[in-house]
Amino acid sequence: MSNSTSRSWSSIEGSLFVEQSGDRSTTGRVLLHGFTQTSRSWDRYIELARPEQSMIRVDAPGHAGSSSVEADLPTTATMVATQCSHGDYIGYSMGARLALHIAVLHPQSVRRLVLVSGSPGLRTPEERLARMQSDDLLAREISEIGVENFINNWLSAPMFAGLTSTREEIQDRLRNTPEGLASSLRFSGTGTQEPLWDQLQDLTMPVLLVVGANDQKFLQIGSDMKNAMGTNSHLTTIENAGHAVHLEQTKEFNSVVEQFLS
Repeated sequence: MSNSTSRSWSSIEGSLFVEQSGDRSTTGRVLLHGFTQTSRSWDRYIELARPEQSMIRVDAPGHAGSSSVEADLPTTATMVATQCSHGDYIGYSMGARLALHIAVLHPQSVRRLVLVSGSPGLRTPEERLARMQSDDLLAREISEIGVENFINNWLSAPMFAGLTSTREEIQDRLRNTPEGLASSLRFSGTGTQEPLWDQLQDLTMPVLLVVGANDQKFLQIGSDMKNAMGTNSHLTTIENAGHAVHLEQTKEFNSVVEQFLS
């Protein structure tokens, strides 16, 4: 039986669905998932961790156990920081954008920061408007075709070409609702987000940027972020991986993160 399923999880009270396992006297690792995923999407990573390691996994607004919650990224950052308190924050894609908001708005809550395929947002109003319109079309599509068809379409995108999902992982994504996913796009989508590029230089905690070598777009974003942050940041590229690097090359990802956090 895997560490993830054999762990004893307990809920943390608050507005979002949050679970914690492991020894609470150790620094908790707060895990923030990507769009259409859930807190359980971190199971591949959790399975490689020591059972005593404190893990805190969060269902983001509009997803799974937090499907009825509607909140933008700054509001969500406060909600997560309040429920999860001080720890090491690890976010993937949408979760990386959320983790970055937590680091900017609540730096006292973040010991170390791991951003996986992350972005501070789009730089220009024109880019944000175009993306907002695109996200709105996606939100309508979810309502029209349903979650299962949308998930199939979403995972067929080129950025996920290297990702192989198990039946259980697909079923887990199907716990999301059309209304929840649509609200996530409209409240926390990249088009709606105010860019954080100018705040990167103010971060003082150690930051690890993780990108898949096959994800050219985010390789460039990661390089730009490192240059903006300065000497407290480190960029790691993992070979034979695309956007979902932590799921495509989980053992290598775990090794990189363990070295950084310890």
